[in-house]
Amino acid sequence: MCTDRWSRTAERLAQLEESRRAEFTERVRRFVQPGGDERALDSGTGTGALAFALSPHVREVVGVDRSPELLAEARKRAVSFPNVSFVEGDATALDLESGSFDLACCARTLHHIHRPELAVAELARVARLGGSVLVVDQLAPVDPLAALEIDRFERARDASHERLLPDVDVRTLLEANGLVVTRTDFVEERRDLDSYLELAGCEGDERERAIALAPAGYTVLVGWYLAAKHLPRA
Repeated sequence: MCTDRWSRTAERLAQLEESRRAEFTERVRRFVQPGGDERALDSGTGTGALAFALSPHVREVVGVDRSPELLAEARKRAVSFPNVSFVEGDATALDLESGSFDLACCARTLHHIHRPELAVAELARVARLGGSVLVVDQLAPVDPLAALEIDRFERARDASHERLLPDVDVRTLLEANGLVVTRTDFVEERRDLDSYLELAGCEGDERERAIALAPAGYTVLVGWYLAAKHLPRA
């Protein structure tokens, strides 16, 4: 990821997520339906949005991210969440014990990772048998040309963007790791272009280029997937 970008925008991102925390926390609770005693992982935690949303509903949350700038903002806000801790690490090679989490999650992370299959494999590895994996991310359109255009715009806006995955690819990655999708939800989000570019610290010539590539009336689809890690078939 682009360290310079995070150093410029980490506080802005954290403030936005904080303003949306109550709504996001309730959405996570309704979708995941945790029992209250889970040990949860938030891989690619960023400034801790998902970790903080999970915190009231589970026993413990560990947030992992590669960016020291994002983690610094998360730790500033962790005082009110004593069951949340943050460590620096790579979502594609987690330094965590296999089967050590009841719930392994990532939110709005896969599109920043060059090889998202490795990140999903790591979620599956650290989840215990009988546990669950949660993936939340913006989805690519089914039309490959439309997907190409959106990725082109997203990379112009934010150099850390890699590629959006369509619904079928997300499901395939989960199933390839022995995970069974048990619940899904799809949420449309309308993006205000000026605010969206500002959030990424997209300025000057880069901003003009991104505006030229921006889809008209940019509305995105965010997919929520909850998958169970069952015993392997005999």
